[in-house]
Amino acid sequence: MISEIRTLAELADLVHGELVGDPNVVINGFNDPGMAKKGEITFIARQKLLDKLEGSQASAVLIPEEVRGVTIPAIRVSNPYLASAIIHNVFFKRPLPEPGVHQAACIGDDCLIKPSASIAPFAVIGNRVSIGENVVIESGVVIGDDVLIGENAIIEANVVVRSQCKIGNRVILYSGVVIGSDGFGYATDPMGNHIKRPQVGNVVIEDDVAIGANSCVDRATFGTTLVKKGSKIDNLVQVGHNVEIGEGCLLVSQSGLAGSSKLGNHVVLAGKAGVGDHVVVGDRVMIAGKSGVNSNVKSDSKVAGFPAISYKEWLRAATAFSRLPQLIKDVRRLGSQMDDLFAVDKEKEERRKNER
Repeated sequence: MISEIRTLAELADLVHGELVGDPNVVINGFNDPGMAKKGEITFIARQKLLDKLEGSQASAVLIPEEVRGVTIPAIRVSNPYLASAIIHNVFFKRPLPEPGVHQAACIGDDCLIKPSASIAPFAVIGNRVSIGENVVIESGVVIGDDVLIGENAIIEANVVVRSQCKIGNRVILYSGVVIGSDGFGYATDPMGNHIKRPQVGNVVIEDDVAIGANSCVDRATFGTTLVKKGSKIDNLVQVGHNVEIGEGCLLVSQSGLAGSSKLGNHVVLAGKAGVGDHVVVGDRVMIAGKSGVNSNVKSDSKVAGFPAISYKEWLRAATAFSRLPQLIKDVRRLGSQMDDLFAVDKEKEERRKNER
């Protein structure tokens, strides 16, 4: 949905870019180079992608600072990907439903629901739930008792937020997310029976967090499972009980955090990576895809592999691993040559003995 019309000069100021060409070009939208129309701005991330502008109808383009040879008005920036996200958000605003509680929604007792909130048909809201201004709750959502939801949160279809959990301002929970299901805790007796440990804590999701479709954040055994402000969680991510995720973290699809693990601020957990229980990961750590972290990681580290080691060490190990088949052949060949040499030496020794 188009929300505003801007001049190219205004957009350049917004992203702190260098304007190239007519500052008065009117921009009313953002699009991909191949789909952009007159009046829209597009972007390219690298010089080698410049040919994507051939035939484009875009009225302007975001380009890296080093790019030259652009024939349409442009804005040069240090990070076109970031600038494009900022500008795209100028023109795109998610359509919001009309406020109010649909008559087909089921609302419990003693709830506090702001008039600006929108609750769709077939949503189920428990008792003593507090819902802030401009919150959107779509169809099929189930909110448990004593849940607190802040302002401008969006709870998409079929999300479940279990009892006593807290959702901050501007949080987005995408379809199928489950917040506050029981953590995975069992004690095993001598006969091999698994005895469930009650999970009596809650989950707190701070402001500006986004959690992707079908991801799960388990409630704490005691206390709180915490996702701090500004963190973004992809689809199909598992966050175990009593986990703490710091501010501004990125957790990519199919990654997982075992119980009581802790991430510092601005940690990146790539796809299918896992962090073991009670492991502490420092600030600004980058964990490569499919890594298994089973011991504490210092701040500002980059790790990879299973068990995870320094990324540079892992690269050397991976390179060595690819050479193992040839190394084995070489060792066998050298072994055969050594056997031949020993056989010759033995024959010479026998001859010397016979000559005596």
